[in-house]
Amino acid sequence: MHVVRTIAKIRKLRPSLTGSVGLVPTMGYLHQGHLALVKQARMENSAVVVSIYVNPPQFGPGEDFGAYPRDLRRDLELLEQEKTDIVFVPCDEEMYPPRFGSWVNVEKVTESLEGASRPGHFRGVATVCAKLFNIVQPTRAYFGQKDAQQAIVIKRLVADLNMNLEVVVVPTVRESDGLAVSSRNIYLSPEERQAATVLFKALSLAKQLWQEGEKDGEKIRRQMVWVIQREPLAKIDYVSIADSNTLQELKHVGRCGLASLAVRIGKARLIDNVILE
Repeated sequence: MHVVRTIAKIRKLRPSLTGSVGLVPTMGYLHQGHLALVKQARMENSAVVVSIYVNPPQFGPGEDFGAYPRDLRRDLELLEQEKTDIVFVPCDEEMYPPRFGSWVNVEKVTESLEGASRPGHFRGVATVCAKLFNIVQPTRAYFGQKDAQQAIVIKRLVADLNMNLEVVVVPTVRESDGLAVSSRNIYLSPEERQAATVLFKALSLAKQLWQEGEKDGEKIRRQMVWVIQREPLAKIDYVSIADSNTLQELKHVGRCGLASLAVRIGKARLIDNVILE
């Protein structure tokens, strides 16, 4: 496994990767969700590249950039076990050198949900992913369904800019009680960790209602809010029933929708979603 810290070095190594190449972009502090992406990339490609980079532009003022958990040594040990070919670990100066001034803005699908709550977030995400795609030149890039809006944004980016790669979205990995695996779960105290199960309870209710024939988007949203508000430690950021492609809120939920939410529990801001199909 090669651990590479410069763009020049990864470009020098890239021709040695014959056949298809899978890229897994991460911010490190790897968990089972990340490793599910790596495992699928390993199964579907001749070579696997994983990037580890906590990307400053996707964090807003007052967000947890400085406190975001990091453990590079452990990450590298896990990736070695998964037979990763290259791990790209750039520094800020490598990714955003002096006088850097080119940014990628994906419109419409970035304007609601996380985009509304975290202005500028998706400009940072789209820019760093565009750079990684250009640096690594992967055949496929892997993202988790837990960050549903991010996956939609990246798909739009790739389609709009005619990038020659496939975006693969891997199902959310969950704990036994339904909580989506996330690096930010480390922020939760034992009491808060128990309270956090309310996210999956609300999403499960939304899916149950829809499967039982409820197609009124507002009624489903109200039931989700009711479940969350019964948990004293939970503070709602947003609750959404939207089109799974455009992310426009739905009055009528037809053949396919996306139930998603963002909830603050203690200092952790947690997101999750389920597809209604």
